[in-house]
Parts: sequence; C-alpha cells; structure tokens
Amino acid sequence: MTSTLHDAALLDLLPGIADAASHRDRDRVLPRAELDALSKAGLLAITVPAEHGGPGLGIGSAVALTASVAAVDPSLAQIPQSHFTFLDALRRVGSPALTGRVFNRVLAGDRLANAQSERGGATVLDDSTTLLPTEEGLRLTGTKFYCTGAVLADLLAVRAVGPTGRVLVYLPVDAPGVTVRDDWDAVGQRTTASGTVEFDDVAVTADQVVDFDALFTAPSTYGARAQILHAAVDAGLAAGALAAGRETAQHARPWFEAGVRRAVEDPLLVAAAGEVELSVRSAKSLLDTAVRAIETAEAGGETPELVAEASLATAAAKVAAGRAARQAGEVLFDLGGTRAAAAPANLSRYWRDARTHTLHDPERWKVVHLGRWALTKTPPPVHGNI
Repeated sequence: MTSTLHDAALLDLLPGIADAASHRDRDRVLPRAELDALSKAGLLAITVPAEHGGPGLGIGSAVALTASVAAVDPSLAQIPQSHFTFLDALRRVGSPALTGRVFNRVLAGDRLANAQSERGGATVLDDSTTLLPTEEGLRLTGTKFYCTGAVLADLLAVRAVGPTGRVLVYLPVDAPGVTVRDDWDAVGQRTTASGTVEFDDVAVTADQVVDFDALFTAPSTYGARAQILHAAVDAGLAAGALAAGRETAQHARPWFEAGVRRAVEDPLLVAAAGEVELSVRSAKSLLDTAVRAIETAEAGGETPELVAEASLATAAAKVAAGRAARQAGEVLFDLGGTRAAAAPANLSRYWRDARTHTLHDPERWKVVHLGRWALTKTPPPVHGNI
C-alpha cells in the first residue's frame, strides 16, 4: 500500500473518530473500535521496513498520521507514539529473529505499547523492575506506570534492569504473570488506554530481550523520532482547538462596546484569534522543519552533526507545539464567550489534554539545550528525550 492509499484510508476514518471523541473523553470510554480501525487499515504498520514486508514509510508519514488524529482526538493520537517508537528501537538493536516476529505481528494488526516509567524512582530513568537469571531461566519482576496504550495492546516493550545493564523485553500482553490495570485517572488525555502494568515472575526467553543502552552508545535519530511524535500530538491538538474556537465564535454574541453585529467582527477578538493562528502556523512549520532534519540526518548516515541538528530542530518543534496547544485550548473560551464553558460542549478537553500531555517532557529543558547550542555550540545529549 502506498503512502497515498494510506492517506486516503486515514481521511475515511477521521470523521468517525471525531464524531464520538468528546463523548469518549467525557465518559472515559477507551477508543478500542477506533484503534482497531487504524490497525485494520494498516496505518499502524506504516513504518515496518520494506525488507520485512511493510510499507517502509518514514517518520514524516508517522508524524502526519499522529497530527491528523490529534486534531480530532488527542488521546487516541498518543497511543501510536510508543508503538512507533519501540518498533524503531527494535529496528535498530533487535535481533533478526525477534525483529521478524514482532514486525510480522504488527503487519497482522497487532499493537505495541510501552512499559517504561515507574512511580517510585528518583527520576524517570530509575527502574526497580528487574530481569534476572534464575534456576528456571530469566524472570521479569516489577511494576510500571504511565503505560500508554497498554490496556488495548497485544505486545509490550518493557524497560528493565538486567544483569549487565538496561534492557527492553518484548513480550505478549497476555503472558502468564502480566497484569494490566485500567487505572489511569487524569484531568486530560483520559482515554489513552494507559495504566499500571505488573510483572510477577514472568518467564522470559533470551530471544525476547534487546540491549536498551545500546540505543545511546552513539548519536542517532532515535530520540528525535520519539520526541517528534509527541510534538505532532501537540501540533495536531492545537489545530483542533483552533478549529473548535472558530466554530464556537460563529455563535458567540459580540461585546456591546465593539459596535459590531457579530463576535467574529470584534477587532479585539480577531486579534486574539490571529495570535493563536500565528502560534499554530509556527508549530506546524517547525514540525515540518524537524521532519526534514531527521530525514536529512538518516540519509546522511546519522553523523553527530546531523543528529544534533535533528535533535535541536525537534526540540524547537516540541516547545512551539506545546505552547500552541495550551494557548489554543485557553483562547477558544474567549472566542466562544460564556457559552463555551457549558459542560455539554466539553470544550475544556482541548486545554485539559494539552496541559496533561505537555507534562511528559519538560519544555524548559528543550529550551536549555537550544540555548547552550546558541551560545556555545554544545550539542544536545544522547539519552532518547531530545
């Protein structure tokens, strides 16, 4: 299936995804049917390499898919982020046998979710989940949280501490000893199918394990690819919030001092909308620039210089997209007036989603890395978060 056919398939699905997005958020109904439709259309297999029978599409296609879905349902759009990211990890450091098995399952419609972060560590990089050898073989034990997509996943990529360092374990979600709890409860991104995943002495074979630390032994676009998908969620969300603001403004009453017949003719409201339009356009432009920088780095052999530029471009895109998403989610209330705050409209979901999703990776550190580059040409670190 070509990229054009994938685009057409997505366009066919978007109206249906949009129709019930607000209700899913309000009632916290997980998007199982919508995710199944994306899988059935082959849209979650677009990055599977051609040598494994997949379309072999690049990061630009994954970004476009993510942003388009985020414009109508940001929660649903976040689910493929870890799916695409850990397929990329597997492509880079997985064994041929494991890579072949997982890619074949994804081509058949299976989905991959992450099990990385924990609640108890000093930082998000501290893991207490372990993969240790026993007399019966390797055993995985621990608890993960914020496992986006896990409730609706078929496979998990689990970060753990092994005998010689950090590893990723790729295992079926229904493996004995794995428990997925649908306990995610947040103000926004309410239907990302996230939750707690527990591993109770889970049997693991050596061919299910890859070296996670190997991803960071040299500069690569792995981190930029992961981060640009988060930026795509925010950029799409911002566009969706602006569209909602535009719609609600059509029905708003103008302020009497404006001396106009319609709210959309109020020059102060027009200026406020213009500021959001500027932010959304800037975020989209920086997202496109980052995609090109990643593609250039990969075409150029992922040299340190090209990877640094890809990472910095992605950092800029993520900061701009996060700011645009929060701004658009807030200003849409000004555009619609008091009636925009009516509970049945559920317009708060845009701001709630933006505020929740942009907590994942602090923008302040993206700005720090951009500032260090601006002043001293210090390249960004290699740790997967920039």
